[in-house]
Amino acid sequence: MNKNNLQKIKNEFPIFKNNKGLVYLDSANSSQKPQSVIDAISNFYSSEYANIGRGIYSLAGNALEKYEKTKILIKKFINAGEEYEIIFTKNATEALNLVASCFGEQFIKKNDEILLTELEHHSNYVPWHFLRKKKAIIKFIPVSPTGELNMEYLRSLINRKTKIISIVHISNVTGAINPIEEIIEIANKKKIPVCIDGTQAVAHHSVDIKIINPDFYVFSGHKIYGPTGVGILCVKKKWLDHFEPFLGGGGMVEDVTNRNINYAKNYNKFEPGTMPVAEVTSLQSSINLLNKISIKKIVSFEKAILDYALDKFMSQSKITLIGNPKEKGSLFSFNIEGIHSHDVATILDSDKIAVRAGHHCCQILHKKFNISSSVRVSLGIYNSKEDIDKLLESVKKCKKIFKI
Repeated sequence: MNKNNLQKIKNEFPIFKNNKGLVYLDSANSSQKPQSVIDAISNFYSSEYANIGRGIYSLAGNALEKYEKTKILIKKFINAGEEYEIIFTKNATEALNLVASCFGEQFIKKNDEILLTELEHHSNYVPWHFLRKKKAIIKFIPVSPTGELNMEYLRSLINRKTKIISIVHISNVTGAINPIEEIIEIANKKKIPVCIDGTQAVAHHSVDIKIINPDFYVFSGHKIYGPTGVGILCVKKKWLDHFEPFLGGGGMVEDVTNRNINYAKNYNKFEPGTMPVAEVTSLQSSINLLNKISIKKIVSFEKAILDYALDKFMSQSKITLIGNPKEKGSLFSFNIEGIHSHDVATILDSDKIAVRAGHHCCQILHKKFNISSSVRVSLGIYNSKEDIDKLLESVKKCKKIFKI
């Protein structure tokens, strides 16, 4: 991607025009929004608004059609075949809670085992932790000092009590790209279902559900340049028959009496109440933008910037990278010796550089590395090598202020 193309893409994001000099390096937290997404939401509320699944008038019918078309576009975007369904939730966290709750209710009994990793975001640990109330046992696949999974240990953990494996696709701290295809192949031989947290992968990595073949794949709209308020659960249809509803309300029932309720079929029983129709339909604009640029080009572009950044940072004294896996997505975390991550982020903010500081909802991993927090740098399609140069100058400023 040349400089002119990059500037054209960046110009599509009004946040930069309205915040001159902003260097936004926190897309792993939430990505910025292009004008097309903002316009899609505004236009829906201004000219197309209606609730779905209630009215039979034209506005409602058109809104429902657009809502369903978003599901079709998402399935095509991640190459999910007919054996998969798309369920909308309010975020990826709710989607993971849905899987853990429904699976746990139906298939987890006392002393059954759930395999996670030490890389997991709290959203892919806490929902499974709730199942300890049923006396379930959670085991963690350990990571190496570089942040890579110990695959031999994974194999040794699997036994007849293992009921599900739930694992992050790309770590939101180290950027490690986990070998999920290999893990799913191992699990399939043992007839163990696999849930993948893909929130850091979909906008920065080629995701092909047919090739990966997970039972559940989760991501969120706001991290693929779409709006907040939308989570996506891609689920094999076979699980929909087994699962009881996660939430109850209007829209997820077929017949209700004062003694009995018949639930709606398939994915419908998992989308109760008023759905975020404007947000869902505006996802089409963000996916269209990613398709226009192409994920292949995005991966190549972001890797070039990441490699440039890592080369610069690894040559600096008093800076420690938090893990350094061989297969890495478009983010990394670091600490400066003797300076708290919050102080670093505050100084960077004074130079209009936005990064994440803290434990990034990954306390287990930070404790594994014997640190309380770190500074995270995460890339988006609007970043450049010049952004990394500005970041590095601000990091040097931190060291100078603290006399490091």
